[in-house]
Amino acid sequence: MDAAAPAPAPATPRQRIVRVGASRRAKLTPAPNTTAEPTHAEAMGDAPRPVPGRGDTGPNDAQLRADVPPHY
Repeated sequence: MDAAAPAPAPATPRQRIVRVGASRRAKLTPAPNTTAEPTHAEAMGDAPRPVPGRGDTGPNDAQLRADVPPHY
């Protein structure tokens, strides 16, 4: 086995990690076949999650709201 042998190239293009100046942060290049525009849930066909109201209570909601976390 040769430890210095390069890894085989992937069959599909992938995102690359690009260094940003002298900072510790890095930036990813755009993934293939994607856009930088955000998509909305409605456009994706997903219905938005309902916002829980005051009428939606579970068996232990009152206890959870009354509990006070310990102070260290």
